[in-house]
Amino acid sequence: MPDFPGGLYAITPETTDTEHLLTQVEVALTGGVAAVQYRNKSGDVARRHEQASELVMLCRQFGVPLIVNDDLRLADLCDADGVHLGRDDGSVREARIILGKGKIIGASCYQELALAQAAQAAGADYVAFGSFFPSPTKPAAARAEVTLLHEAARALRLPIVAIGGITPANAPPLLDAGADSLAVLSALFDASDIRAAARALNQLFETESEQ
Repeated sequence: MPDFPGGLYAITPETTDTEHLLTQVEVALTGGVAAVQYRNKSGDVARRHEQASELVMLCRQFGVPLIVNDDLRLADLCDADGVHLGRDDGSVREARIILGKGKIIGASCYQELALAQAAQAAGADYVAFGSFFPSPTKPAAARAEVTLLHEAARALRLPIVAIGGITPANAPPLLDAGADSLAVLSALFDASDIRAAARALNQLFETESEQ
Protein backbone atom coordinates (compact mmCIF):
# COMPACT_ATOMS: atom_id res chain seq x y z
CA MET A 1 0.00 0.00 0.00
CA PRO A 2 1.23 3.55 -0.68
CA ASP A 3 1.93 5.88 2.22
CA PHE A 4 0.07 9.15 2.57
CA PRO A 5 2.77 11.63 3.59
CA GLY A 6 0.84 13.67 6.16
CA GLY A 7 1.97 17.25 6.74
CA LEU A 8 0.61 20.19 4.76
CA TYR A 9 -2.02 19.09 2.25
CA ALA A 10 -2.75 21.83 -0.30
CA ILE A 11 -6.22 21.92 -1.86
CA THR A 12 -6.20 23.81 -5.16
CA PRO A 13 -8.48 26.76 -5.84
CA GLU A 14 -10.94 26.48 -8.71
CA THR A 15 -9.93 28.58 -11.71
CA THR A 16 -10.14 28.57 -15.50
CA ASP A 17 -6.60 30.00 -15.73
CA THR A 18 -4.43 26.90 -15.91
CA GLU A 19 -1.13 28.78 -16.09
CA HIS A 20 -1.97 30.80 -13.00
CA LEU A 21 -3.01 27.65 -11.16
CA LEU A 22 0.27 25.95 -12.01
CA THR A 23 2.23 29.00 -10.88
CA GLN A 24 0.38 29.11 -7.56
CA VAL A 25 0.89 25.41 -6.90
CA GLU A 26 4.57 25.57 -7.82
CA VAL A 27 5.11 28.40 -5.33
CA ALA A 28 3.29 26.38 -2.66
CA LEU A 29 5.47 23.37 -3.43
CA THR A 30 8.61 25.45 -2.92
CA GLY A 31 7.19 26.32 0.50
CA GLY A 32 7.15 22.66 1.47
CA VAL A 33 3.72 21.24 0.68
CA ALA A 34 3.63 17.49 1.33
CA ALA A 35 0.66 16.62 -0.91
CA VAL A 36 -1.62 18.41 -3.37
CA GLN A 37 -5.30 17.76 -4.04
CA TYR A 38 -6.76 18.96 -7.33
CA ARG A 39 -10.27 20.20 -6.63
CA ASN A 40 -12.44 21.49 -9.46
CA LYS A 41 -16.22 21.07 -9.47
CA SER A 42 -16.83 22.64 -12.88
CA GLY A 43 -18.39 20.73 -15.76
CA ASP A 44 -15.54 21.59 -18.14
CA VAL A 45 -14.19 18.08 -18.62
CA ALA A 46 -11.44 19.08 -21.06
CA ARG A 47 -10.05 21.81 -18.80
CA ARG A 48 -10.18 19.58 -15.74
CA HIS A 49 -8.23 16.90 -17.59
CA GLU A 50 -5.69 19.46 -18.77
CA GLN A 51 -5.21 20.94 -15.31
CA ALA A 52 -4.99 17.59 -13.53
CA SER A 53 -2.49 16.24 -16.06
CA GLU A 54 -0.29 19.34 -15.80
CA LEU A 55 -0.41 19.22 -12.01
CA VAL A 56 0.59 15.55 -11.97
CA MET A 57 3.74 16.40 -13.94
CA LEU A 58 4.51 19.46 -11.79
CA CYS A 59 4.09 17.63 -8.50
CA ARG A 60 6.29 14.77 -9.66
CA GLN A 61 9.12 17.23 -10.20
CA PHE A 62 8.91 17.90 -6.46
CA GLY A 63 8.31 14.27 -5.45
CA VAL A 64 4.88 15.20 -4.07
CA PRO A 65 1.69 13.18 -4.71
CA LEU A 66 -1.15 14.74 -6.71
CA ILE A 67 -4.54 13.47 -5.58
CA VAL A 68 -7.74 14.16 -7.53
CA ASN A 69 -10.83 15.20 -5.59
CA ASP A 70 -14.09 13.32 -6.17
CA ASP A 71 -13.39 12.00 -9.69
CA LEU A 72 -12.12 8.44 -9.94
CA ARG A 73 -12.21 8.43 -13.74
CA LEU A 74 -10.12 11.59 -13.98
CA ALA A 75 -7.61 10.25 -11.46
CA ASP A 76 -7.23 7.14 -13.57
CA LEU A 77 -7.02 8.99 -16.91
CA CYS A 78 -4.32 11.43 -15.85
CA ASP A 79 -2.35 8.82 -13.85
CA ALA A 80 -2.69 10.83 -10.66
CA ASP A 81 -1.15 9.48 -7.48
CA GLY A 82 -4.55 8.92 -5.95
CA VAL A 83 -8.15 10.00 -5.45
CA HIS A 84 -10.08 11.55 -2.61
CA LEU A 85 -13.66 10.34 -2.28
CA GLY A 86 -16.61 12.11 -0.70
CA ARG A 87 -19.76 10.45 0.53
CA ASP A 88 -21.32 10.20 -2.95
CA ASP A 89 -18.20 9.64 -5.07
CA GLY A 90 -18.04 5.85 -5.19
CA SER A 91 -16.55 3.29 -2.86
CA VAL A 92 -13.02 2.84 -1.62
CA ARG A 93 -13.09 -0.76 -2.84
CA GLU A 94 -14.07 0.31 -6.36
CA ALA A 95 -11.32 2.92 -6.39
CA ARG A 96 -8.75 0.33 -5.31
CA ILE A 97 -9.82 -2.05 -8.07
CA ILE A 98 -9.56 0.66 -10.73
CA LEU A 99 -6.43 2.47 -9.53
CA GLY A 100 -4.52 -0.50 -8.13
CA LYS A 101 -2.43 -1.00 -5.02
CA GLY A 102 0.13 1.67 -5.86
CA LYS A 103 -2.24 4.63 -5.52
CA ILE A 104 -3.42 6.67 -2.54
CA ILE A 105 -7.12 6.60 -1.67
CA GLY A 106 -8.54 9.06 0.83
CA ALA A 107 -12.06 9.36 2.18
CA SER A 108 -14.06 12.26 3.58
CA CYS A 109 -15.63 11.20 6.87
CA TYR A 110 -17.12 14.54 7.90
CA GLN A 111 -18.02 14.30 11.60
CA GLU A 112 -18.44 10.50 11.76
CA LEU A 113 -15.90 8.13 13.23
CA ALA A 114 -17.95 5.17 11.93
CA LEU A 115 -17.39 6.33 8.34
CA ALA A 116 -13.65 6.42 8.99
CA GLN A 117 -13.66 2.93 10.47
CA ALA A 118 -15.55 1.65 7.41
CA ALA A 119 -13.08 3.40 5.08
CA GLN A 120 -10.18 1.85 6.95
CA ALA A 121 -11.73 -1.60 6.66
CA ALA A 122 -12.27 -1.05 2.93
CA GLY A 123 -8.59 -0.22 2.38
CA ALA A 124 -8.36 3.58 2.46
CA ASP A 125 -4.92 5.13 2.95
CA TYR A 126 -6.11 8.13 4.94
CA VAL A 127 -9.32 9.67 6.25
CA ALA A 128 -10.39 13.31 6.55
CA PHE A 129 -12.62 14.97 9.14
CA GLY A 130 -14.16 18.45 9.13
CA SER A 131 -15.13 21.17 8.85
CA PHE A 132 -13.41 22.28 12.05
CA PHE A 133 -13.77 26.02 11.45
CA PRO A 134 -15.87 28.27 9.17
CA SER A 135 -14.61 27.80 5.62
CA PRO A 136 -14.91 30.23 2.69
CA THR A 137 -15.00 27.21 0.37
CA LYS A 138 -17.89 25.48 2.17
CA PRO A 139 -19.51 28.06 4.46
CA ALA A 140 -22.53 25.87 5.22
CA ALA A 141 -20.53 22.76 6.13
CA ALA A 142 -21.37 21.14 9.46
CA ARG A 143 -18.78 21.53 12.19
CA ALA A 144 -16.61 18.77 13.58
CA GLU A 145 -15.41 18.90 17.19
CA VAL A 146 -11.76 18.60 18.14
CA THR A 147 -12.67 15.72 20.43
CA LEU A 148 -13.39 13.68 17.29
CA LEU A 149 -9.68 13.76 16.47
CA HIS A 150 -8.83 12.34 19.91
CA GLU A 151 -11.30 9.51 19.35
CA ALA A 152 -10.06 8.86 15.82
CA ALA A 153 -6.42 8.79 16.87
CA ARG A 154 -7.25 6.08 19.39
CA ALA A 155 -9.51 4.04 17.09
CA LEU A 156 -7.73 4.20 13.71
CA ARG A 157 -4.45 3.02 12.24
CA LEU A 158 -4.58 5.48 9.32
CA PRO A 159 -3.26 9.02 8.88
CA ILE A 160 -5.90 11.57 9.88
CA VAL A 161 -6.49 14.77 7.90
CA ALA A 162 -8.23 17.81 9.39
CA ILE A 163 -9.95 20.23 7.01
CA GLY A 164 -12.10 23.35 7.08
CA GLY A 165 -11.07 26.96 7.66
CA ILE A 166 -7.62 26.02 9.00
CA THR A 167 -5.04 28.76 9.60
CA PRO A 168 -1.68 28.86 11.41
CA ALA A 169 -3.50 30.46 14.35
CA ASN A 170 -6.22 27.85 14.85
CA ALA A 171 -4.39 24.70 13.74
CA PRO A 172 -2.27 23.77 16.81
CA PRO A 173 -5.16 22.21 18.79
CA LEU A 174 -5.94 19.98 15.80
CA LEU A 175 -2.39 18.67 15.70
CA ASP A 176 -2.36 18.24 19.47
CA ALA A 177 -5.58 16.20 19.20
CA GLY A 178 -4.10 13.76 16.69
CA ALA A 179 -4.33 15.20 13.17
CA ASP A 180 -1.42 14.03 11.00
CA SER A 181 -2.21 16.40 8.14
CA LEU A 182 -3.85 19.78 7.61
CA ALA A 183 -5.81 20.28 4.38
CA VAL A 184 -5.70 23.97 3.50
CA LEU A 185 -7.04 26.07 0.63
CA SER A 186 -7.84 29.68 1.55
CA ALA A 187 -5.09 30.23 4.12
CA LEU A 188 -2.59 29.12 1.49
CA PHE A 189 -3.78 30.23 -1.95
CA ASP A 190 -5.52 33.44 -0.84
CA ALA A 191 -2.35 34.61 0.92
CA SER A 192 -0.40 37.51 -0.55
CA ASP A 193 2.75 35.37 -0.24
CA ILE A 194 1.89 31.72 -0.88
CA ARG A 195 5.41 30.47 -0.16
CA ALA A 196 5.51 32.23 3.19
CA ALA A 197 2.04 30.89 4.05
CA ALA A 198 3.17 27.35 3.27
CA ARG A 199 6.26 27.76 5.42
CA ALA A 200 4.22 29.14 8.31
CA LEU A 201 1.87 26.15 8.16
CA ASN A 202 4.81 23.75 7.86
CA GLN A 203 6.37 25.28 10.95
CA LEU A 204 3.42 23.92 12.94
CA PHE A 205 4.46 20.35 12.16
CA GLU A 206 8.08 21.02 13.10
CA THR A 207 6.95 22.54 16.40
CA GLU A 208 4.67 19.54 17.04
CA SER A 209 7.52 17.06 16.45
CA GLU A 210 9.72 18.90 18.94
CA GLN A 211 7.18 18.61 21.75
